Amino acid sequence: MPLSSARSQPRLLSGIRDGVSRTGIGAKSQTCRITVTAAIGLRPIQIMRHTPRKRFGQNFLVDPQIVTDIIRGLHPGKDDLWVEIGPGLGALTRPLLKTLNHLHVVEIDRDIVERLHREFSENSLTIYSADALEFDFSALGRNLRVVGNLPYNISTPILFHLSKFAGNISDMHFMLQKEVVARMVAQPSTPDYGRLSVMLQCRFEMEQLFIVSPECFRPAPKVESAFVRMIPRKQPLIDTTKEKLFADIVSAAFSQRRKTLRNTLHAYLKPEDYMVLDIDASQRAENLSVARFVAIADHLSGF
Repeated sequence: MPLSSARSQPRLLSGIRDGVSRTGIGAKSQTCRITVTAAIGLRPIQIMRHTPRKRFGQNFLVDPQIVTDIIRGLHPGKDDLWVEIGPGLGALTRPLLKTLNHLHVVEIDRDIVERLHREFSENSLTIYSADALEFDFSALGRNLRVVGNLPYNISTPILFHLSKFAGNISDMHFMLQKEVVARMVAQPSTPDYGRLSVMLQCRFEMEQLFIVSPECFRPAPKVESAFVRMIPRKQPLIDTTKEKLFADIVSAAFSQRRKTLRNTLHAYLKPEDYMVLDIDASQRAENLSVARFVAIADHLSGF
């Protein structure tokens, strides 16, 4: 598969996602400002002739002010080790390279890969024509900073894949469907709290930064998007030796949301276990904090 540089490349396994970031900034939903950019001296981002492909979830950012706000929010340092997932037509790639000495990008669309090769020098941009779901991010090094617009259809698998490399990552910033971000940062006993919340919160500290309206992209997605920051915990809440057990427990607990723990975790916990753990068996999974799920895994593994 084509690569942009002769330098040593990470192990690649095949093709990725997305076009360019569905992004924005601000505490509230951002309204696309294309119609006023001329008045404030900004030119709308020109979309090169490229037919967006649904299978890659391509929605191209066209609001230059939002791009500026995003870059400001990322605080990139010139010597930072950055990788962008799905650079698309370069809406974030270009401004990032104005600050960074070098940038790595992972892109699945071969047509876009060719465009990137033509536009950028291999001295500043290393392009991996690869599938982010199978990409070995650890091969890029440590203190890695990750940014990207993740397609709705595979956003959760990518997040779980990147979790495997948390030890190599400094921070991650992603544009996702707003509902997905709501689930990621949800607290116990709320409708959005579920398996995704627990599995990610045990490894990352997360914060929703802003919401962006569909009109800021071409083609416009049918739902709002949200930008989230993920910072790996210095000490994950669950030990690596217990990760599989923890994941199995969480999956079983949320497999039937309306069922009580007594029913969903019957294969794991006996009545006396609930007494030791001081957990009410009549509760549902959504009522348990991440720490409680960790306690169950610790108890079953003998600490």
